[in-house]
Amino acid sequence: MKTQKLSELAKTIRSKNAGVDLITFDVIFNDPAQYERVKKARVLTPETVARLFGIQPDRISHFVEFDPANAIKFTIARLQPSGSPGDPDVFGSQQYAPLLDIEVPV
Repeated sequence: MKTQKLSELAKTIRSKNAGVDLITFDVIFNDPAQYERVKKARVLTPETVARLFGIQPDRISHFVEFDPANAIKFTIARLQPSGSPGDPDVFGSQQYAPLLDIEVPV
């Protein structure tokens, strides 16, 4: 089966803090057809996010397919507050990398 990486289809893939206890992720598409393709393929769901990040599903506080913006957005609860001792990413901006290589069927 032929596939394309999510990073080839999305305009923006990013993560950032959503307060001190949450990290939010945005996958935004320029092309509504590519957005619909990713949605229909079900490669980005709460279940796949939990598996991809190696977390329990209950750490995902929000998961939204936001059609007006051609975006998929989700939020994960941090294990420790941003900036606390041992926090590896104070701004939450380096957490999106596992999303880049998701394979989307053509």
